[in-house]
Amino acid sequence: MEISSTILGAEIAGRETTVSWRRTTNFAASIGDGNVRYFDDTREKGLVAPPMFAVAQTWPLSVELGTRLQVDAFPSEVLMTQVHYSEHLRFHRLVRPGDRLKITGKVATVLSHRSGTHFIVRYDATDAKGEKVFTEHSGAMLRGVTCVDGDRADDLPRIPHNRGNTDPASSVWEAPISVTTFLPYVYDGCTDIVFPIHTSPRFARQVGLPGIIVQGTATLALAAREIVDREAGGDPGRLKALGCRFSGMVLPGSEIRVRLLTKDVKETGHLFFEVINAEGQRAISQGYADLMTS
Repeated sequence: MEISSTILGAEIAGRETTVSWRRTTNFAASIGDGNVRYFDDTREKGLVAPPMFAVAQTWPLSVELGTRLQVDAFPSEVLMTQVHYSEHLRFHRLVRPGDRLKITGKVATVLSHRSGTHFIVRYDATDAKGEKVFTEHSGAMLRGVTCVDGDRADDLPRIPHNRGNTDPASSVWEAPISVTTFLPYVYDGCTDIVFPIHTSPRFARQVGLPGIIVQGTATLALAAREIVDREAGGDPGRLKALGCRFSGMVLPGSEIRVRLLTKDVKETGHLFFEVINAEGQRAISQGYADLMTS
């Protein structure tokens, strides 16, 4: 199968949605994040959504990408080969219950890769005043799909490079997290991020997996939970950006370890992390977060 890089810049039919408190609290509950900012609606400043709630708002566009792409003769069959490969989120402010979000999208990058084609779409969420809420670059690896017409990258996020420690033995901290057997089902039901490799053992085995696997965005949300609690004093509003590569599987009923490799908060606000699965492999690599330093 092939995909043409001339698709670069193609728009994706957007959506509008009103955020409810049930959806924001459900998202936080699905990843076991007990931060009072997500649950206590008696707080003077009211409720906010966990930063990773953004991915639940763009998922309806991603799952319907084949019909929402406004381009002629798009080979929608290539989407059957995709796996979530990269993620970058820029938080302009936190989502709040009651927000009326308008989400638009476009094809941002089409790059050849030894495994196929790295296909990145950009989503922008704005509120009722037209002000930015978050920007997401969601990257899929189209396995075995050839990129023709040459690579094209119109809009790549700026990704900081870890120039500090990369030795796991001297990491800043490491947080073990028990991943329950039912996490993929709870995350599926609470976020509406639905794909059968996460909830159907039969389907997962039919596509060559050992069984159901935990959603990559759930693993990233768990890492974000630890970073906010440990490095931002529990204030999710200080998290300005979050990104990673999804490089390995997490099986339910196992333990993962979120490992902060290095941080340079005083100078840049950059944190670099990884997530190790039960087999000792990186489930998340090249992880980074930007924190507001003040």
